[in-house]
Amino acid sequence: SLLQFLDLQQLNCLNEAVEHNLKSIVSSKSLNTSSSYLESDADEQLLLNIAFNQSVRVKSLVIKSTDIAHAPKKIKLAINRPNLGFDDVAEAEEPAVAQVLELDQETVTKGSPVSLRFVRFQSVNSLHIFVVSNHGDEDETKIDAIDIIGVPVETTKDLSGLRQQQEN
Repeated sequence: SLLQFLDLQQLNCLNEAVEHNLKSIVSSKSLNTSSSYLESDADEQLLLNIAFNQSVRVKSLVIKSTDIAHAPKKIKLAINRPNLGFDDVAEAEEPAVAQVLELDQETVTKGSPVSLRFVRFQSVNSLHIFVVSNHGDEDETKIDAIDIIGVPVETTKDLSGLRQQQEN
């Protein structure tokens, strides 16, 4: 799980209900098992902006919702677009967004991982999940838990130690 690498300060979600927000299901930095959930406010659409504290490679995504009528159906994924808004993704299709997914009911209720096009998610600093619609055409979308599966990108930030070792 890449949730341990979340940058909670940079995390936000557009159109989230005040009392049922994104932070309530990811702030523990592990898969949410509490009764908390994320719920949309004005309509079924949600735009989750998930920032990481380092670059990661994303392999798959878990979106779990036990309330199938309110569960996400169509989602669009974008990466590394910190100021993304609804206007940017509403009409966007691939390749303007990294991937468009239709989640089936079983995948969402079981919280099964959905494999992503790994090649498009190699160096991710922020992942943006746009929920376009839900399974029941309901006014609200609810997400009980979210998980992002992948690996951190190994980067060497300080090379000064290498030079010293060679001189010795």
